[in-house]
Amino acid sequence: MTGNRRCIGLDVHREFAQVAIWQGGTVAQAGRFATTPEGVREFAAGLGPADEVALEATGNTWAIATVLASRAGRVVVSNPAKTRAIAEAKVKTDKVDAAILAQLLAADFLPPVWMPDAATSALRRQVLRRAHIVGQRTRLKNQVHAILARNLVPRCPAADLFGIKGRKWLGAQDLPADEQAAAAALLRQLDFHAQELTLIDRDLGQAALARPEVLRLMTIPGVDATVALSIVAAVGDFTRFRTPERLVSYFGLNPRVRQSGGQPASHGRITKAGRAHARGMLVEAAWSASKAPGPLRAFYHRVQARRGMQVAAVATARKLAVLCWHLTIRQEDYAFALPSLIAHKQRKLELRAGAPPARGRKGHAARYSLAAVRAAERDLAAQSEAAYRTMVAAWQPARPARGKKAAGAAASKGTRLIKPAG
Repeated sequence: MTGNRRCIGLDVHREFAQVAIWQGGTVAQAGRFATTPEGVREFAAGLGPADEVALEATGNTWAIATVLASRAGRVVVSNPAKTRAIAEAKVKTDKVDAAILAQLLAADFLPPVWMPDAATSALRRQVLRRAHIVGQRTRLKNQVHAILARNLVPRCPAADLFGIKGRKWLGAQDLPADEQAAAAALLRQLDFHAQELTLIDRDLGQAALARPEVLRLMTIPGVDATVALSIVAAVGDFTRFRTPERLVSYFGLNPRVRQSGGQPASHGRITKAGRAHARGMLVEAAWSASKAPGPLRAFYHRVQARRGMQVAAVATARKLAVLCWHLTIRQEDYAFALPSLIAHKQRKLELRAGAPPARGRKGHAARYSLAAVRAAERDLAAQSEAAYRTMVAAWQPARPARGKKAAGAAASKGTRLIKPAG
């Protein structure tokens, strides 16, 4: 079996893929094939169960890997950022890159990338498409504000410039003819993107209602359906992360660590590796959680007092990632969740998914409209926040280890907290 084993490296481009084959300790070039459906299927027809294929992650990698996985014994998609032998090579050609991939695969030195299933891939595309539409709407709104600013128009008295009252006020402003035409064009584009956003929100809402892990993550303060969907789409299968620290590293929320010799480890800024969109969603949720009563707000304020607002927000985002891992693995809801708020979130999600409104009828989210119910739940959350503040009041940062203990301290993650004696 070992003699028949072939390790194939593919340097994939938009129009073609260069092929190098490792077998019996030697690497040989095997030409190239077109990266079209017909070309990929023709190449896959020559593969067998003893063949292993390696290719770097790029735009068309997943479509190629799916076809090859039906014939080859193993398909490995590598992270280009971690394939340093290729990125730092002094001689870099298509043939050299393919040969290095084949050799690394044969030596089992190739860091693989998790291949999502079809449902997760589709959810990722939908989430990113929604983010693109939201970005386009923000860009158009900024251009309208720029038109008003350069013509010395005061701020709109209405709460929303792009609402009914705001647009009526905008139409009454004395602007040059070309600026009026530009503003009207921007508003038409904004209306078009609003319609597209409604359609994609409906599809994503239906997908969220069908995923229990999304509804579970929505019990965390600051996490709505959009944030929960972004996290689930980025992670896919939570069980592939054995510890919450691995999930934190996947989101790029862990600090850079440098340690050498007997010196204590130094921690820098976060790595920002992995899924950037999901990381941004977690930070956005952290800002929202810092304003709601509960242990998360107490944690934010504790870090803010020592490190400032920005560091506190990132630390809270890391805490949210750890919470997401525990809740999903244990299949539990957030312990300090507000029941009426959760019901309100789920009802908004149902309406977003296209459910008919129930006007005049009380549903499961009706209690959220009662001020007394909301006040009682916020009082309970404030009690849990006070309990957290009392618990951590006497905590002190541990002193950095020195000498022989520095190596053990380098393995620890984050700031270790100890209680004073007595």
